[in-house]
Amino acid sequence: MTHVEADPDLPIIRITREFRASPAKLLRAHTDPELFARWIGPDSLQTKIEHWDARTGGSFRYLSVRGDEVYAFYGSFHSIRPDRLVQTFTYEGDPDQVGLSTLWFDDLGDGRTRLRTQSLVDSFETRDGWLKSGMEVGLRDGYNKLERMLSNDAG
Repeated sequence: MTHVEADPDLPIIRITREFRASPAKLLRAHTDPELFARWIGPDSLQTKIEHWDARTGGSFRYLSVRGDEVYAFYGSFHSIRPDRLVQTFTYEGDPDQVGLSTLWFDDLGDGRTRLRTQSLVDSFETRDGWLKSGMEVGLRDGYNKLERMLSNDAG
């Protein structure tokens, strides 16, 4: 189950989900463009990678597409380690609203990993706008696809 929480004191969104996969497989699913494109976002959208340089100091840009609708996202990989990924995330339709996300891959043993994500934005209004944007649907759909993909050992 995906748990999404808005911090009451800071403009932060925290997300937690456990997966039946090793931390290495989960990190790879977040940094390999072919794998990432297969699971990210709502079921109704298809992902097309335009640029992907998953390394500390690298960057990315991808499109989420549904028919004639196109949503572009971009960001920078600030740090990639086996236990943690730090990156920025921006929706091109609202380029002033940059999120700083830290993902932790906690090894629970027995082939399980807890993914913890913390996304910091510049205001409560931005944070609440992200939450109202349908983000939770995209998260749940995406993480369900990721779970299936990892269970099939594709990650």
